[in-house]
Order: sequence, then C-alpha cells, then structure tokens
Amino acid sequence: MATTFDGRPDLVTVRVGRREIGAYAVGADGIRFVPSVDVTAIVLAAMAGTVLTAAAVAVAVRQQPAVGTVTMGPGGWVSVKRASCPPLRAAASQPRPWWAHALRAHRLVVQR
Repeated sequence: MATTFDGRPDLVTVRVGRREIGAYAVGADGIRFVPSVDVTAIVLAAMAGTVLTAAAVAVAVRQQPAVGTVTMGPGGWVSVKRASCPPLRAAASQPRPWWAHALRAHRLVVQR
C-alpha cells in the first residue's frame, strides 16, 4: 500500500477478534504501528478499582455489634453471647428532661 493521492498515509487496521488494537500507518516515511486506546477497558478497570476500594473501606469501617448472638432457649430463657454491662453514667452528667420532672421520675441506678 502506498500513500493516498493527497499525501496522507494509508491506515491498515489491526484487529484481534472484534476488538481493534491499532493500525499500521503506511506512508512515504515508512510503516509504523499506532496503538489504539481502549476506552472501554480503561473505564471498566477504573470502575472495578472504585468498587473494590469502596468494599475495602466498608469492611474496614464496619463496627462489630455491641452484643453478640441472641438466642432463645427451651422454656423461653434468652442467651446473649459476649454481653457486658454498659458503663454507668454519673447521675448529674445530663440534666433531667422536662417530662421526668413533671412525672417525678428518677433514673434506675444499679446498686453495687
């Protein structure tokens, strides 16, 4: 193949299956291969990387539940795995809400 009548080089495309991977430019200065940019592969790789990064962040940020498995045994008793008492709050750490004053309600405090 030679150059076209207007002086531009001829292009011969190179395909692998249905995908075009580049072209040979045939001109007065010789033959050279020009690879094509596969935008679809770049976009799919970027999307896969984004999804994998988001999944890794979600797994890293995920907090373990405060209480483990809760099961009900025979007779209706409840079994709570890995349970502990919550930390006690000081009685004056938060002001009582208005409804607690109106009902004259007090906190239930664990006596140890």
